[in-house]
Amino acid sequence: MVSLRSLLPVALLLALATSPVHARAIDIDDRDAGGAAVDDLPPYLQCVPYARTVSGIQIYGDAHTWWEQAAGRYSRGFKPKVGAVMAFRPNGNSRLGHVAAVSKVIDSRTVLIRHANWSPINGRRGQIEDNVRAIDVSPDNDWSAVRVWYGPSQALGATQWPLAGFIYPVKPKKSELQQLKQTRTEASARGELTTRDGDPIAAIIKRELGI
Repeated sequence: MVSLRSLLPVALLLALATSPVHARAIDIDDRDAGGAAVDDLPPYLQCVPYARTVSGIQIYGDAHTWWEQAAGRYSRGFKPKVGAVMAFRPNGNSRLGHVAAVSKVIDSRTVLIRHANWSPINGRRGQIEDNVRAIDVSPDNDWSAVRVWYGPSQALGATQWPLAGFIYPVKPKKSELQQLKQTRTEASARGELTTRDGDPIAAIIKRELGI
């Protein structure tokens, strides 16, 4: 017998696939931008379910936990790639962080992203913005800080948002796993926290993975 609990993820995906779109903002006409096609999504979305849907990266929980949750499960890095999730650190009023999917790399400083619940659209938050601009404003071009297109001003926002990095929708390479394990071992030997901000979700995942 199939339990109700096992049907819940399927029901959620069906809801995502059949609900109408409320609003979508595009700052440039760029029809060849990459990423999964999502034509129908609910009228109000948080950033996490939208990023998960368009990237295929199966991580759950608040956006600020994604970077650590991805350790050992997905490849991570500091260069944008189409399909990767851009993981924002908490900053100011954004205490839970933010996640967005990269849809196109324009140049070394500019990408297009797809995300939800960023700009108010028609006075409402929780809306989708597809293929809007984000630029690297870090001094060393390492994508540690970005500015992001903001709908109400029809321009890049003034805030510089700190990034943790990019999560790629592929398994980590063996070298990445070895480096991660070494880093965690060294941090543990120094008596330091091995998860950012002592994140309990990340700690559980690392314990299960043995890293």
